[in-house]
Amino acid sequence: MNVLVFGLGAVGTVFATFLKESGNSVYAVVKEKYLNQLINKPLKVDGIWGNHKAKLDGIVSDTKQLENINFDFIILSVKSYDTKEAILSLKNLVRENTFLILAQNGYGNYETTKEIIPSQNILLARVIFGAKLKEIGYATVTVNADDVVIGQPENLADENKVIKIVETIKNSNIPARYSPEVYQILWDKILYNCALNPLGAILECSYGDLANNEETRRLMNKIIIEIFKTAKLNKINLRWKTAREYINFFYEKLIPPTKNHYPSMYYDIKSGKKTEIDALNGAIVNLAKKVKTNVPVNETITRLIKFKETNTKTEEKWKIL
Repeated sequence: MNVLVFGLGAVGTVFATFLKESGNSVYAVVKEKYLNQLINKPLKVDGIWGNHKAKLDGIVSDTKQLENINFDFIILSVKSYDTKEAILSLKNLVRENTFLILAQNGYGNYETTKEIIPSQNILLARVIFGAKLKEIGYATVTVNADDVVIGQPENLADENKVIKIVETIKNSNIPARYSPEVYQILWDKILYNCALNPLGAILECSYGDLANNEETRRLMNKIIIEIFKTAKLNKINLRWKTAREYINFFYEKLIPPTKNHYPSMYYDIKSGKKTEIDALNGAIVNLAKKVKTNVPVNETITRLIKFKETNTKTEEKWKIL
């Protein structure tokens, strides 16, 4: 298959390397500032899924260079705050038989994308393996909690065609499965990320540390309860009947395999980068405002992360001076 990976961060690097290594034609789009570090060099992945290396068929910074290629699917793996700009730049590459897979964190990516790309061409991917960049073009897979789950959230796509793409990803040795309930499953990850990522970043600790402390458990429980309330008022269907049911699953099944993991938000703040808080707890705050309800814990967490972003950047400026 002809595959395009838009964004070679940690997750994008893993997808691109595995898909190329398994025999697909794989191209990538990156920011121009990274081009010289990536062009004509193989991508590398190590970690819990073994050692892998692959040289892509092409890496560009301008999507116009790829307009003569008919892609079977495109994987979008940029940060949520870059979604709209990325979609606008690649919309001409999404042809009638091209699927655009959103392999991103948070709420709002699908809603933004369907304003520009026909819904039947958009697939959601719930990615719950953890990876981090050792350097540009070199990623380490640190943890995997479940399969990559892929589907069309409104069931508008040909199921057999979607399954064929899922099988391509699965055959590249990335655990994957198809589900028509992908939207609800993605909300499971939003719950998971909202509870863990900002607190792990603020307190600079692992998921296991958060789960083992009574004070942080109470905060995480409150975050989850507020999200359930907000989702219900916005008529968003979750897979869990009650917050308590999800909370039990969260501590018993989700935390143990990822207990040593630090959130990507922690690394973003450490490196002075913008975080995805507006697509996580910040999105919950905005959804709550739409239905005139309050989510004080999610709002406080959002404000603390925004402070950390600003404070870290200020410290970096002083270091430069």
